[in-house]
Amino acid sequence: MEQGIENVIRRKLLTTFVATITFSGLMVYGMVFNYDGFEYNKGHSFLGWLLVYCIYVGVVILLYGNIVSLILDAVQRKWFLKKDWLTILILGVFGLANGLFFQEKALMWLGMLVAILYGVIDKWLYKRQSKGKSLKMFVLMPIAFIFLSWLFLQWISPPQPPFTKEDAITTASAGMENLIYYFPKEVGSLEETIDGYNVVRETSVKVIGNEKYIVTFKENWQIGNSKNTWLISYTVERNTSTLYAYEGVEPSYYKYK
Repeated sequence: MEQGIENVIRRKLLTTFVATITFSGLMVYGMVFNYDGFEYNKGHSFLGWLLVYCIYVGVVILLYGNIVSLILDAVQRKWFLKKDWLTILILGVFGLANGLFFQEKALMWLGMLVAILYGVIDKWLYKRQSKGKSLKMFVLMPIAFIFLSWLFLQWISPPQPPFTKEDAITTASAGMENLIYYFPKEVGSLEETIDGYNVVRETSVKVIGNEKYIVTFKENWQIGNSKNTWLISYTVERNTSTLYAYEGVEPSYYKYK
């Protein structure tokens, strides 16, 4: 049955949406359950990575898959009208091009799978359109899939331990070993003499919000009648650290490794 251009566009866009969500969701499920980095908040991780996959997969299907599909639809109407399986198979072959472009075998097979998935969904929607059946369920099902997946993955995730002051110090110290190597690794101070300098180094943490801190590494130094102070501090949240302040004069005995 011939369909109007409006119905064709609607069907192709809906096919793109369903295929993108389905394929991306299955790929992200594989990541969440196979990598240790997703121990906590699996649901949030699922949503974040789903967005990344959907952007890539969706763009490829929208700009490449739909063009190939429209051409194959025309070819099918002329040469093999009732052989949907052949159109789907040919779509799968064209899906291999993604991996050939990036010279990656894994992407070839994944491209073929998503192309076949696209073809199956497209022909399913075509048959429903031809019979005048509603397509609303194909809009609601991916949305329900996303919500239920997030709910399930959050439910099975163990409670995340609190982000403590000690954790904040560790996060602030990451990547700054040369600059703050000799400071205490916990709240407190230490005193020592270096090349005639009397040096007091102090690590302090101030709570400024829920699991949000300002971590400060402060150093007072004195030699004879000359004395000064320098400090560096960071605004720290879980997994993030931002420079908050840098003040004072570093003494001459500092030699970064």
